[in-house]
Amino acid sequence: MRASGPDAVTSAAAMGVERPRHAVLAVLGPTATGKSALGLALADRYDGEIVSCDSAAVYRGFDIGTDKVPLPERRGIPHHLVDVADPGEVYTAARYAGDASAAIFAIRGRGRVPILVGGTGFYYRALTRGLFPGPGRDRGLRARLRRIAERRGVAFLHRMVRRVDPASAARILPGDRMRLVRALEVYFLTGRPLTSHFAETESPLGEMPVVALGVRMPGEDLLLRIARRVDAQFEGGLLGEVRGLLASGVNEDAQPFRGLVYRQVLELLHGVRSEAATRELIVRENRRYARRQLIWFRKEPNLVWFEGPGESPGTIAKVAEFCDARLADRGVRRAGEGRRS
Repeated sequence: MRASGPDAVTSAAAMGVERPRHAVLAVLGPTATGKSALGLALADRYDGEIVSCDSAAVYRGFDIGTDKVPLPERRGIPHHLVDVADPGEVYTAARYAGDASAAIFAIRGRGRVPILVGGTGFYYRALTRGLFPGPGRDRGLRARLRRIAERRGVAFLHRMVRRVDPASAARILPGDRMRLVRALEVYFLTGRPLTSHFAETESPLGEMPVVALGVRMPGEDLLLRIARRVDAQFEGGLLGEVRGLLASGVNEDAQPFRGLVYRQVLELLHGVRSEAATRELIVRENRRYARRQLIWFRKEPNLVWFEGPGESPGTIAKVAEFCDARLADRGVRRAGEGRRS
């Protein structure tokens, strides 16, 4: 049986609500808004299992900088799509859509509720709307784009993407050369931006309904939370984690090292800037990333926003009321079922 935390929301069984076996709950939003805590509360309430929607959490060994929920804090609730790839692999959105949909169907098969939790908007879209196959790789074009990046900087590629595909530029980090090259490749080969192809795709979830909600908070409040989290990451051993990954043979060019936090820490270890300056930079970059996430998720249809940190009892209560109503609208009956162990 699960051990529920002291602040866990009341279970569905205790409230007389049948588990919503025919829907996926999705907890989305910017970084540092408490999505993980809210997801755990909903998993307690509906006898659910967590499916991560985080492009960094898929990589083994990258724990502190990605804020993975430690095992003892998961309260026995299964977490899927965490630690499923080696650092040297390139884990794509297409692979995520396949893996996540398989996990969701398996969770439903066990009579439990899939609860999608994360802030990687492109992964969420790949899962709920699908991805178009796209043109194959063009080695010559890719080589030219890489030479441009080497000569003028990766940020120049980001400016190129912003001119031809603003939606992709909003979701791709300025330093993510691989995804920037792909966005430009699709545009130059098809004459259409990457995001314009999405309308022609189908979700691997089929007709399974998704009840989606987002959590957000005022900018200054979020900035304080981000700063506290960055301090906690450094105090929790972030530098040691990165040194250990490098010592184990993980290449500095590995995909997870290109992401937020880890890229800046590598620069710190190379003497680019001091630790204090690195902490400040990570806070600023996380703030920018949070803004891009908001822009992305605001365009998602049928997503209902809640103000306040996800771990707040008030937020949890409002979200639970919303979910109960939405699930009832989808034909979920009230019953006195006991929970599964």
